Amino acid sequence: MSAGIFVVTSTGQGHLFPCIELCNHLASRNYQATLVLPSQLSSSLPPSFLQNPLLRPAPITAPARLMVPESDPLRQQSAAELEAYLSSTSDSVRILCAVVDFQMSWTKGIFWKFNIPVIGFFTFGACAAAMEWGAWKVDAGNIRPGESRTIPGLPEEMCVEYSDLKRRPGGPPRGIGGPPGPRPGGRGPPKPGDMPPWVPAIEGSIGLMFNTCDDLERPFLEYMGNQMGMPVWGVGPLLPEQYWKSLNSLIRDGQIRASKHESNFTEDHVIQWLESRQERSVLYVSFGSEVTPTTEEFHELARALEDSNPPFIWAIKNSSELAFLDELEKRVGKRGLIIRGWAPQLLILSHKSTGGFISHCGWNSTAEAVGLGVPILAWPIRGDQHYNAKLVVKQLKVGAMAVASERAGKEDIVKGIERVMGDEELRKRAGMLRRRFESGFPGSCEAAFEAVGKFISQRAT
Repeated sequence: MSAGIFVVTSTGQGHLFPCIELCNHLASRNYQATLVLPSQLSSSLPPSFLQNPLLRPAPITAPARLMVPESDPLRQQSAAELEAYLSSTSDSVRILCAVVDFQMSWTKGIFWKFNIPVIGFFTFGACAAAMEWGAWKVDAGNIRPGESRTIPGLPEEMCVEYSDLKRRPGGPPRGIGGPPGPRPGGRGPPKPGDMPPWVPAIEGSIGLMFNTCDDLERPFLEYMGNQMGMPVWGVGPLLPEQYWKSLNSLIRDGQIRASKHESNFTEDHVIQWLESRQERSVLYVSFGSEVTPTTEEFHELARALEDSNPPFIWAIKNSSELAFLDELEKRVGKRGLIIRGWAPQLLILSHKSTGGFISHCGWNSTAEAVGLGVPILAWPIRGDQHYNAKLVVKQLKVGAMAVASERAGKEDIVKGIERVMGDEELRKRAGMLRRRFESGFPGSCEAAFEAVGKFISQRAT
């Protein structure tokens, strides 16, 4: 009987894509990997996943909201569907464990019904989790202006400062415009110093996996292992295999995942535009697809890009409410390339002409840029992005903050652009960090996967 592992993902590309890559790594080690995913994400699975005999999708009718009561009809339906998958699989596959995205922690009880142990999975890095935990433990919520508070066991430069408590309002998710603030009907994200939302979600886990590696976050992995009292493994960054094989050449996004999203420029057009620029001269701007700055901040960013010297690519998923972009295009001419819709991010970051990246510091984007040696101008908006930005600026020292206060102004952004594009020390450190990954997927993660395999096999005997 073959050995199998279930992997459960939450909604959103930032969760789905790392879970897909985790399944690929498990399959490469001859595990039968079953990916439990919300049914609306099924169309995002690449053909290579569906064609691999060791990989199997298990779509469930997951609730649209992450925190739902047990009595919710959709949750009950999802639970029944997951139980059916487990019942059908257990006849032919010995299920060793389930790796559960902590945002889907309600599925733990179902696995436990089948005596399947659970490993908690963080699709982001260990720094964010460590800082959230540490800030809670040192009661960081009552820090006053001018005060800082060191977290025992973490690097001193990662001390919690009053500025860390300030959270700027972000624009609404998956769109642009409208008032800032939390999503309608929600309570908003936890405040710094509050109990992290994942604490109850990982209760009962036999270990934790993080989408990171020793080269990026060893102190934070070690801290989490010590604090949680259970094994902790860094198994990432969980980026496509082609990323690791192409670190010294141009990466073509279209060859990794066929985009089903529209764009006003093809990959070939983007390459042509980049080829006409000097090496390391281009600034790339993208905030992902989940949340964005406010409309007012977009105006400030547009003014900063116009007043700055570097040529730039600005990728905007939904630009329908940003009419001023047309005026910006006219004023900057060929110096700017504004991509409306999907952008080939790996292609842009891996091109020799790209010298800086204005990013929200979502973990996948952060890992992609750091691995390719591109300095980051950090503009975090919510959740783990704030601590990812702190990692980039304070610990790795390969970036700068775009926003010095709760509101982004043109002057701050211009200064940040000048720093990221012109600071040779910053560029040098980014290049040194890149060289750690030139041999491909981190060796510490290969060792971590071996350790996970031994750990779950021993528990199963």
